[in-house]
Amino acid sequence: MFFSDSDFLFHVHASKSNQATAKFKLIHRHAPELQNFRGVNLGPPSNSRERMKQLVRSDHARLRMILQRSVLRKKNSRAETAQSQSNNLVELPIRSAADIGTGQYFVSFRVGSPPRKFIMIIDTGSSLTWMKCKYMCKDCFKDRARVHERIFNAKSSRTFRPIPCSSSICKQDLARSFSLQHCPRPTDPCSYDYRYSDGSTVYGLFGNDTAIVRLANGQKVKVPDVIIGCSETIQGEFHDIDGVMGLGYEWHSFAVKAAKKFGHKFSYCLVDHLSPSNLVNFLVFGQVNDPTMPKLQYTDLILGIVNPFYAVSVSGISINGVMLNIPSYVWDVRKGGGVIVDSGFSLTQLVKPVFNRVVAAFEAPFSKFKKLPRNLEGPEICFEDTGYKESLMPKLVIHFSNGAKLMPPVKSYVLDVAEGEKCLGFTSTPWPGSMVIGNILQQNHLWEFDLLNSKLGFAPSTCIFE
Repeated sequence: MFFSDSDFLFHVHASKSNQATAKFKLIHRHAPELQNFRGVNLGPPSNSRERMKQLVRSDHARLRMILQRSVLRKKNSRAETAQSQSNNLVELPIRSAADIGTGQYFVSFRVGSPPRKFIMIIDTGSSLTWMKCKYMCKDCFKDRARVHERIFNAKSSRTFRPIPCSSSICKQDLARSFSLQHCPRPTDPCSYDYRYSDGSTVYGLFGNDTAIVRLANGQKVKVPDVIIGCSETIQGEFHDIDGVMGLGYEWHSFAVKAAKKFGHKFSYCLVDHLSPSNLVNFLVFGQVNDPTMPKLQYTDLILGIVNPFYAVSVSGISINGVMLNIPSYVWDVRKGGGVIVDSGFSLTQLVKPVFNRVVAAFEAPFSKFKKLPRNLEGPEICFEDTGYKESLMPKLVIHFSNGAKLMPPVKSYVLDVAEGEKCLGFTSTPWPGSMVIGNILQQNHLWEFDLLNSKLGFAPSTCIFE
């Protein structure tokens, strides 16, 4: 295989406070390590323009899923049922956005007894962790086994336990993850059927198994009773990846399970997507201790409203210190708007009322450059960069409701798209709908998700963590 163990260790570090942290290396879809995946657009693109096309294409696929959920959320917000525990809680069916068109970062994941290693898409937009797997079928993935692809043989794992279809976990808790009601015998496994916006289908069964965390000194830590999806039938682009690690906010997601073991927190740090390959993105469960990093700013993390996404309370956007005249209702997640933080999007998505005002604020500085025609496979606002200097661009700040401010560098919202071409790193989406702070705007910052205290912390960072 082209992945070496030394490249993808899931380490646990003992900090000075004796609190363990678990660390993943995050691999961007355009990293050289992924170029040998067969039949998919992974690895370095042929040029900068193709890189941006792939990212925008991914965003469009993911946006379709968000819009589908917005329609369901709007319907649910009008429905009053006896089962609702809160007037503010809107339950949405969970359908992962991590199809091959939308996954941006990958990790190595070890599961089972004995442990097997898989290269997984991370997805903050889904809660189920699943991989290509054999349990009940005899001939599934036979052609894949011949070329030594990674297939999880669940019956060979001493710790794998299928979840019975008659259990309340199957009938109720996993119903939002598309568990099937088909239950011929009470002890039969609980099945699922995921259907994705691109037409891909994943069919399999739910089980519990143990994830293995390797310590830096060679010892191992077990994360038991992780809900695993054993996907036996796959139709569509998923044929060429190992699976998905669900980091969305649901009780059964790996993010919630692992965070509970490591202080109820997880963090990630993303370097500039155009940085040299020796600079590493990371995902950490536990407390990150980096004395070189500024103190984290915190804002409220809105959990349980647009599950499995992580919503935040934004109050406005300023350009060069002047707040834009944006209606306050667009920021309200309970009224069809709001903002989520999502690593699966590249560009930042703004609903039309917000996008139009941001574009208007950039008209004067952009007028100094030749405007380029709209490319449907690229960002919406682009220009020739002859004579361009970052100092000519206004300073954009995202303001959160409790006073925290995200002040991204100019290169995170005025993007290098191709030689001689720059584009505004925002895309317009319909109103009503959710807005998204995408991973390019998140770059060069540490993002800490404190699930116990419902707080999101962030601060500028070099993403160097020991």
